[in-house]
Amino acid sequence: MKKLSLAIALLLTPALAQAWPWSQDMANQISIKPQEPVGKTGAMSKFPARSVPTPGTTVSVRDLDAAKKMANPVPANERSVAQGKHLFEIYCASCHGKSGTGDGYVGEKLTLKPWNLTSSNDSHPWNTADYPDGYIWGYMTMGGAVMPAYANDLTATERWHVVNYIRKVLQKAPAAAAAGAQK
Repeated sequence: MKKLSLAIALLLTPALAQAWPWSQDMANQISIKPQEPVGKTGAMSKFPARSVPTPGTTVSVRDLDAAKKMANPVPANERSVAQGKHLFEIYCASCHGKSGTGDGYVGEKLTLKPWNLTSSNDSHPWNTADYPDGYIWGYMTMGGAVMPAYANDLTATERWHVVNYIRKVLQKAPAAAAAGAQK
């Protein structure tokens, strides 16, 4: 009987140890969370004088139809296209492939294949009247059937850079035609 009592006591010891005060140290600590007041006053620190939000980083769009009407505010110059290529290779090439034809490593495994973003495409000829820059930007922003939304990963301006890369390099559209089709 003594051995059984000792065995039960030894088995319960770790469970009882959790009840000591030190088991709550990590839960009850001073921590700073976003938008939480800090210090004795209990008030949030004010933003620095003359601070302004960075322009072009936040754009609110209702749906794809509203995005389709948006004009591309970023000129399709060499710098924008280069930035778009860099971002495309990071975020898009895994599904759409480096060539943009939908032959990426991940895209090959999907039941619904990613869109062919090039102009060598019968199902989506990418006529700028039917698929303006705003449509591509909106699809990246909100996602689609298999495509995830990239609004949290890419800023609005970065998404426009990707649109410029798709238009100028993958679709080989003249800059004037792509910009001129926008309304």
